[in-house]
Amino acid sequence: MSTICWQESVILITGGTGSFGKKCANILLKEYHPKKLIIFSRDELKQHEMRTGGFDHPSMRYFIGDIRDRDRLRRAMYGVDIVIHAAAMKQVPACEYNPSEAVLTNVTGAQNVVDTAIDCGVHKVLGLSTDKAVNPVNLYGATKLCEEKLLIQGNSYAGLRDTRFSCTRYGNVLGSRGSVIPLFRQQRASGKLTVTDQRMTRFWLTLEQGVRFVLRAIEQMHGGELFIPRIPSMRIMDLAKAIAPECKIEITGIRPGEKLHEVMVSRDEARHAVLAGDKYVIFPEYHWWSTDRWAEGKPLPDNFEYNSDQNDVWVTADELLRMVGDK
Repeated sequence: MSTICWQESVILITGGTGSFGKKCANILLKEYHPKKLIIFSRDELKQHEMRTGGFDHPSMRYFIGDIRDRDRLRRAMYGVDIVIHAAAMKQVPACEYNPSEAVLTNVTGAQNVVDTAIDCGVHKVLGLSTDKAVNPVNLYGATKLCEEKLLIQGNSYAGLRDTRFSCTRYGNVLGSRGSVIPLFRQQRASGKLTVTDQRMTRFWLTLEQGVRFVLRAIEQMHGGELFIPRIPSMRIMDLAKAIAPECKIEITGIRPGEKLHEVMVSRDEARHAVLAGDKYVIFPEYHWWSTDRWAEGKPLPDNFEYNSDQNDVWVTADELLRMVGDK
């Protein structure tokens, strides 16, 4: 585990104008003071809105580009020390309807990040994945599984060079774009909320918790790990009642590509994973990996699975309302 001097580091965030990128930039600028922070994204309007919305720090740079474009990535990564790879197509219905586009961004784009980071001598690359990559049932999850595999295997391609790759994998972010919470808030005025299945459970964490977990993972990674935070679950019906207790609930039926419960560590992955404090760490099954790097971790029991239905920590209605700022 190499020591990071954040004040001397040049950091690039792909997809940096998204909800994660903005929160990450905010925390980095206020607490970590990087030498340079590069926002890499393809939408000039979002970059303009981000710059004029308070992100106009002297250390910040805005770089228009698409992770599908390897040449543009190479130009952006020149002199970069740390890459946080957050760019992706994330909306499940959009990925289902536009599968080739999802593959180009989430899979080909990830391969471009790997190749370019190695060519440019980037020290650390941390990719953001999702619980939907475990036993995927939709294209979004399948592409994020591919992204995980590409990034972890990038360590083999890097060989004796300094570039190292790891990933984080976590659940639903409270209030983020695409989250059910903004939908419930919008539906409150009509007096009726729509729920696909009343048995459904999900993992939850705040955007700030997700960002801080990613930054800690960058500090702790050796290269090859998948980091999964221990976070609470909540039943969808409890969530609906917390957001709009006076509303009626309409059950609409589970949607294509949707799961009843989410899994963040599968039984097969648990065989090569450990519990290390407030997180699980999954090791790659490659000859170059040494488990001594995480000797302090506790092996997981046989047939262990980390899923939202059998979690040992649950969010109460009051806790959730405080987390999303409704109380």
